[in-house]
Amino acid sequence: MNVDLYNFHLPEELIAQTPLPDRSASRLLTLDKRSGRTVHRHFTDIIDELQPGDTLVLNDTRVIPARLFGIKEDTGAKAEVLLLKSLGEDRWDALVKPGKKLKTGAVISFGEELRAVIEEESDMGGRTLRFMYQGIFQEILDRLGTMPLPPYIKEKLDDRERYQTVYARHEGSAAAPTAGLHFTEDLLKQIQDKGVHIAYITLHVGLGTFRPMSVDTVEEHVMHSEYFMLPQETADMLNEARVKGSRIVAVGTTSCRTLETVGGMFGDGPLEACSGWTDIFIYPGYEFKLVNALITNFHLPKSTLVMLVSALAGREHILAAYQEAIQQKYRFFSFGDAMFIY
Repeated sequence: MNVDLYNFHLPEELIAQTPLPDRSASRLLTLDKRSGRTVHRHFTDIIDELQPGDTLVLNDTRVIPARLFGIKEDTGAKAEVLLLKSLGEDRWDALVKPGKKLKTGAVISFGEELRAVIEEESDMGGRTLRFMYQGIFQEILDRLGTMPLPPYIKEKLDDRERYQTVYARHEGSAAAPTAGLHFTEDLLKQIQDKGVHIAYITLHVGLGTFRPMSVDTVEEHVMHSEYFMLPQETADMLNEARVKGSRIVAVGTTSCRTLETVGGMFGDGPLEACSGWTDIFIYPGYEFKLVNALITNFHLPKSTLVMLVSALAGREHILAAYQEAIQQKYRFFSFGDAMFIY
């Protein structure tokens, strides 16, 4: 299956550069995955789309200020580091710039309180770094780091909390689960008051978010692993939903990938608390095991995320809905509008 089947033209002016003042003021395009029927609504109308008995699954990961700017100690040249995954013992997987000049053994200084040495190299700018510091690493990172906004966002983010969901708890992501950015605490309470069950999983968004597909066919692509956690309370809620035949609604592709990973682990048996690494790649032909509906943003052309939503709703329905969104001047990507696929 050729990657170009998932290409579309997006006018650059539709790429949202800043979040809306009100999180829930975004637009919402609803898509019936069977018929392809679309309706244009506002995000607060998600209350009408959800039904009593639904289980809404949110990813409660928290983005760390993972972008660091420093200098290469031996030359004084500028260096940029994007932390992706903690390996323990002060070692991290990271992306670096400029990759050609930051080789094994190079030392990067981020000021008096933080230094890093490059221990290993991998492809496409990937490095393993070991940090040296005095004090508490997370506190130093909070002071020196900046939020790792995607490269298509050029505007400065004034409030770093706007790149966090209101329910973000577990630190570890290199990017936000952006479908969740639309929810406010008040909206979540209204949803719960309607009789919708709210459950939480954790998936720390990592390397795959920042790397475009570099292959010609879908099947050649290899996803990078990301760490997930499923608590027992959520497992119990999902088990009950399956027994009752009620809908499981994933908020975001990260929640969807976590749920489908867990569904594959336990099959038809009851789910249990678990954690681990997932590199699941969902594209058309995939049979969903847990997820019945999905709240998501609009994704990049030829991306694994466009392929995931196409697996749920069909490529033709997705591309037609995207063209409609472009014609209606929806805002795209991380700070953009939302879609509900049901």
